[in-house]
Amino acid sequence: MYRKYKSAELVKPGGLDLKDRLVGVQRVTKVTKGGRAFGFSAIVVVGDEAGVVGQGLGKSKDVASAIAKAVEDAKKNLVRIPLKGKSLPHEQKGKYGGARVNIIPAAAGTGVIAGGAVRTVLEAVGVHDVLSKSQGSSNPHNVVKATFDALLQLRDANTIARDRGISLEQVFKA
Repeated sequence: MYRKYKSAELVKPGGLDLKDRLVGVQRVTKVTKGGRAFGFSAIVVVGDEAGVVGQGLGKSKDVASAIAKAVEDAKKNLVRIPLKGKSLPHEQKGKYGGARVNIIPAAAGTGVIAGGAVRTVLEAVGVHDVLSKSQGSSNPHNVVKATFDALLQLRDANTIARDRGISLEQVFKA
C-alpha cells in the first residue's frame, strides 16, 4: 500500500499502545430483487500518538463488526511518521482522488488547526502544533488518504543528509 514512498517505514503492531479513532461510518445499500440489503462501512485511524499511525476500512452487515474489521485492517498498515518535537519537520501537500490536503508546521502552543478527518489523523500521529487546509472533496476516505500522502512524504533532516550523502550541518547550510 505504501510502496511508492521511499521513506515509508512499516511498523509491526506488537508492543505498541495503539488508540483507535473512528473517522466515519457509512450505511451502504445493495438493491436486489428481494428488496434492499443494508450494510455498513467504517474507516478507522489507529496510532500511538508518538509518530506511528495506520488507517483501515471495514465492511459488514452491522456497525460493531465493521469497526472491528477496520481496526484490524489499520493495524496491518502501520507506518512511522517523522516528527520534530510536537510538530512536523516541514510543510507538505498531499492529494488523493479529488481531495487535497496541505499541512504546515506551527509554533508551540498553536494546537491542531484542522477539521474532520485531517484532525483525526494528525491527533493519532501525535502532532500537537499544526495548521492544515483541506480542499476539494470532503469525502472522508479520500481526505484520510490525502493526509497520509502528505505525512508519508515528510522527511527529517537526518534522512535528507543520509540520502544526499552529506553531513547534517551541510543540509542546513545548502
